[in-house]
Amino acid sequence: MEKQKPHSRKKKSLGIGGLAVIGGGSVAVVALIAALTYLQIGRQYKEVFFPNTIINGMDASKKSIDEVKTMVAAGIDGYQLTIKERGDNTEIIKGTDIGMEAVFDGSVEKLLKQQKPLEWAKHIRKFQNFDIGTLVKYNQDQFDAAVTKLSCFQEDKIKEPQDAAISQYESGKGYHIVSADEGNRPDPEKVKSLISAAVMDLKTEVSLDEGDAYKKPQITADDPDLVSQVQTLNRYTNVKVTYQFGDKKEVLNGDTISKWVGVGEDGKAFLSSSEVTAYVKGLASKYDTVSKAKTLNTSYGKTVKITGGSYGWKIDQKAEADELAGIIRSGESQERVPVYKQEAASFGENDYGNTYVEVNLTAQHLYFYKDGKLVLDTDFVSGNESKGWSTPAGVYSLTYKQKDATLKGEDYRTPVAYWMPFNGNIGFHDATWRKQFGGSIFKTSGSHGCVNLPPAMAKTLFENIPSKVPVLCYNLPGTESKTTSNGTTKTETTATTPATTPSTTSAPATAAATTAAPTTAAPTTAAPTTEAPATSAVTTPSTQETPVMNNPQQEAGPGVSKSTKKKTGPGVK
Repeated sequence: MEKQKPHSRKKKSLGIGGLAVIGGGSVAVVALIAALTYLQIGRQYKEVFFPNTIINGMDASKKSIDEVKTMVAAGIDGYQLTIKERGDNTEIIKGTDIGMEAVFDGSVEKLLKQQKPLEWAKHIRKFQNFDIGTLVKYNQDQFDAAVTKLSCFQEDKIKEPQDAAISQYESGKGYHIVSADEGNRPDPEKVKSLISAAVMDLKTEVSLDEGDAYKKPQITADDPDLVSQVQTLNRYTNVKVTYQFGDKKEVLNGDTISKWVGVGEDGKAFLSSSEVTAYVKGLASKYDTVSKAKTLNTSYGKTVKITGGSYGWKIDQKAEADELAGIIRSGESQERVPVYKQEAASFGENDYGNTYVEVNLTAQHLYFYKDGKLVLDTDFVSGNESKGWSTPAGVYSLTYKQKDATLKGEDYRTPVAYWMPFNGNIGFHDATWRKQFGGSIFKTSGSHGCVNLPPAMAKTLFENIPSKVPVLCYNLPGTESKTTSNGTTKTETTATTPATTPSTTSAPATAAATTAAPTTAAPTTAAPTTEAPATSAVTTPSTQETPVMNNPQQEAGPGVSKSTKKKTGPGVK
């Protein structure tokens, strides 16, 4: 029997479809392997920290809990902190100085437990930082002692902070703000807090300045109140006030005003009113002339110094102080004359100018000069010397003029045509009841203090004299007159105390030889002319004595005293 050949199998081609089956299986295998690998890698992060993990500034990537603890402990061994202080000074605190040691309280374990291992891939490029404050500790007493020993706390090295302040006044420049000085006094609590935080973070360097650990000035250069104060002070001291006193000037500026200003407890700039008042008082003391003696080159060729009276410049100190304070506060410079209570004819020592009435009480004669020219000279009768009613010497000003006035006293009412008061109730007026003037009548039969004039002379004076004209009353021994006049003629009289005219006194061209005449005035006043107007008294001498005894009941001088027995002056109550 023929042995049959075994059946042979023919190989079939897989084709494209077959390859796809094989390829799909390979991808699945690769994916599976990758997944297994990812899981295997993730499994390790149950024991170690993710990549790019920073704990308290140290790289804990792929480190286990024990490795992190070892790293922390290693960092503490030999730890020291460099402290940067103000002024480029540095100091060091060592870990051993403060009893520093590692502390592991489960914080590291807790961080690791919070990791999700299968998310490890997210952290390949992503950093995570953890700050755990319980990884180290120190001995508080040792820490406090170490910090206290720092040189920045040594008193001899500490400079206190200084507030910004206003500078001293600088002439011509005023005030400016002096910047605050930071000083270098550390704040103990802030320093301790700053160093403690650095130690707990195992930092190797800390800056007290950057950590804001120094005490600060309370007031800085940009403080609004300080800026306002400086602006106000400069407004005050930038003022310049130029006072005019004739040809003299007084300049007030910041050099003086700076001594009057300051900043009060309320934080506001002020101007001292008392200092302003004192300055104005000084001006008055220097330039007021109301109480100062006047020098007069008399019509008799002799110079007299007249004290007393009420004439002259007088500053209204209160009003001027108020005005000046307002000017300074306004900041507006100006030229000005002060506010006056009383003014005079001119500035200077002799403030009466060249229009004035010169009254020689000794000679019982007056001269009226207007713009330096003699307008009138006449005899008069002044206050009764024997009763103590003498007309007082001094320089006054004509208060006012009144026509047809009635002069009243305790026991009289006398009408006068021309009334010209210059010293309270004392004034010039016509005296129709008198027949004689001049000589020595005043010694026993004078007025109550007024200057009695012949009616024609009173009229001329009244018509030519304006108000406020200076009246200079003086005594000049050696000019006593032996004659009287009735307003038109002179009569020789036997005075009880006759006086001779000294040889140094020249006689006027229009007067008798026994009567001193006007001469040129002193250089300080306008020179009077020797032209006597037609209304001047004629001084033709007479040998007949015609004394006039005045009856006090008929005397018309104003302001008679209550009792004629008392030697009280006119106008005294």
